Amino acid sequence: MSHEIYQEPLVSRYTSLEMQQLFSEKTKFTLWRKCWLALAEAQYELGLNELVTEEMLNEMRANVSNIDYEIASKKEKEIRHDVMAHVFEFGLKCPKAAGIIHLGATSQFVVCNSDLIVQKKAMYLVRAALLQVIKNLAAFCEKHKSLATLGFTHYQPAQPTTVGKRNTLYLQDLVMDLEYIDNYLDQMKARGAKGTVGTQATFLELFKGDHEKVRKMDQLVAEKLGFDATFHVTGQTYTRKLDMKLAETLAGIGATAHKFAVDLRLLSNLKVQEEPFEKNQTGSSAMAYKRNPMRSERLTGLARKLMNLPQNFASTYSNQWFERTLDDSAVRRMDIPQCFLLSDAILKLFINITSDMVVFPSQINKHIMAELPFMATEKILMEAVEKGESRQEMHEIVKEHSLAAGKIVKEEGKDNDLLDRLAEDPRIPFSAEELKSMISDYSKFTGRAKEQTEEFLHEVVLPLLSANSETMTDIDSTLAV
Repeated sequence: MSHEIYQEPLVSRYTSLEMQQLFSEKTKFTLWRKCWLALAEAQYELGLNELVTEEMLNEMRANVSNIDYEIASKKEKEIRHDVMAHVFEFGLKCPKAAGIIHLGATSQFVVCNSDLIVQKKAMYLVRAALLQVIKNLAAFCEKHKSLATLGFTHYQPAQPTTVGKRNTLYLQDLVMDLEYIDNYLDQMKARGAKGTVGTQATFLELFKGDHEKVRKMDQLVAEKLGFDATFHVTGQTYTRKLDMKLAETLAGIGATAHKFAVDLRLLSNLKVQEEPFEKNQTGSSAMAYKRNPMRSERLTGLARKLMNLPQNFASTYSNQWFERTLDDSAVRRMDIPQCFLLSDAILKLFINITSDMVVFPSQINKHIMAELPFMATEKILMEAVEKGESRQEMHEIVKEHSLAAGKIVKEEGKDNDLLDRLAEDPRIPFSAEELKSMISDYSKFTGRAKEQTEEFLHEVVLPLLSANSETMTDIDSTLAV
């Protein structure tokens, strides 16, 4: 690593080698050669063997990975065209085939098809990592499905839920993200061999007006490049609408990660649930006692960047005049790799955090007991009605004492004495013992949280993981400094 020039942090600090390699120059230019080979093979197989010979194809096959980057770079500086520079360099390696490399094609034949191949492979890496997060979080939900904890609405104490149930909220969003990925992959096709403006005019000329052979060539190229089909119609490029959907799909993962990370940071402040904390980790340079949620904070920052990228893709798509303009090129070179590298970094962090989250039941109990008298007011009202009291009258009395109890908690720092206040009010038809018995088992206030967690895991998540067991791999979630 050079310490004298800027280094992209996504590469130097946060992402996996596998994702980095997918967006390397080596991968790109090797794929360009594979595209030229696929085109030549298809042309040969469909009868252009007077132009394309088996000897030429063997020469190309032998040199797909044999790239002289220096020659290509020098040629590009001379002619100001990257694709033609590599046509020239590939031709030097394949002198017999030099004349038929790129035959009938436009630059976007190699650029678009190669981009799509990389994006497809990268999306499968993202998918595998997402499945690992789902697996980790499912195990966490199962483990803590019965552990009651204080719920929050508006970040104000609300009815209790369970730790497991709360985390099913993130889990459900992750399952949705997986479904969006699969929908995107279903829409992916090769650009195929469509010619300069998408009309296949040059290929139609090569095949002497045989439309069916041109169609077969288009499909055959797609299959050779790993796709089931090509886009039915294109301009010079495949529609940049697909890039929009790519960015939106990955940004959705970022949004899920962001919500999870912010919630975990809030829980960390309450000291009820935390991210893993390494034995020798330092939380603060000044305050030695601190356990800063730095992984969740990093997750928030990376997700924020990813969530803001889709607008660039919408602008690019909507400004592709007619068959194509070149204002898409520079931004796509930057933003498509960034979308995937950010997703890779986010999921790597997400896996790391969910693999060993820490829960503090005693602290959870402390928070519940501080608020439980308020939580019991609805139960008190219902049981008072069963004794023949007016709900409206009881509501006013309970509200009066609740506000008074809340005031001494906030202004005087005293314990919540709501139940004592209610027991002393003769209008309330319950003794102190009866009121306290209503909160003796606060797990009853969690409703169907445990059951909902079990149902969701067994009816949705576990079948999903089972169906994807063959595609799941162990993701290296080791974090950089």
